[in-house]
Amino acid sequence: MDFCRLLSFHYCSLNIFISLSLLPICFRITSCSTADVVKRDAVSTIIPPIVDTNTTTDASKGNFFNVTPTESTTIDFSYLQHCPDNVPCENLGASCINCKLNYYCVYGKTETTECTVKQNITCLGSRTFKRPYHCRYGYQLDADKISCAKALMGSNCQMKQAPPQTFITYCTVKEEEICLGNRTFLKKFPCNWTSGFKWSTALALSVTLGGFGVDRFYIGLWRSGIGKLFSFGGLGVWTIVDVVLIAVGYVGPHDGSLYIYPWD
Repeated sequence: MDFCRLLSFHYCSLNIFISLSLLPICFRITSCSTADVVKRDAVSTIIPPIVDTNTTTDASKGNFFNVTPTESTTIDFSYLQHCPDNVPCENLGASCINCKLNYYCVYGKTETTECTVKQNITCLGSRTFKRPYHCRYGYQLDADKISCAKALMGSNCQMKQAPPQTFITYCTVKEEEICLGNRTFLKKFPCNWTSGFKWSTALALSVTLGGFGVDRFYIGLWRSGIGKLFSFGGLGVWTIVDVVLIAVGYVGPHDGSLYIYPWD
């Protein structure tokens, strides 16, 4: 009997000890859960619900519908530096007017379009007028209707090459012309680099003083010029050959550039 009491006493003591040991852990879990709930409620009261700015609510119907946000548009007035004031409106350039072009016109045919003067431009006469134009894109216009930076990008061409080398440069349609599409574009040209040597001068020197190599000295071929000088023009044969070669343009400047011809 005493043994059973003693066993019951120890069992109860063990339960009390275990309960006291687990009490701090339970208190910590309970406090953390409570803190999380309080923190979540506090955050939900501070941070408003996320709303899609591209949608709005119709309170009367209780539904959502897409709305395109209003974009701030800026007008580019850089064209004003190319547009003179107090001139007849119909004489303004293409960058100063807006024209309604027909992109379904017949290629090469002359069309007539209605043009309106752009904002902040002061001109004389009606701001709306008719103007003729050719049904072509900018890159299809004739050479006299465009301006290109040929000398800027053509200086690195190798002139004596087969097939002839080409270069690409920027071109712009002249102000008085109206065209379809972009007014600035890239265009390919044959190499046209020149160092300033004149074909007529080289030919004249070859005919008159070719026996002394002056023609080759002029175009920068001084080594062969020395040989031609001391050989007296190859006893006249070299002189005649050089006249022909310079006349047809086969012998050119030493740097591989082109002659400047009188008809250019």
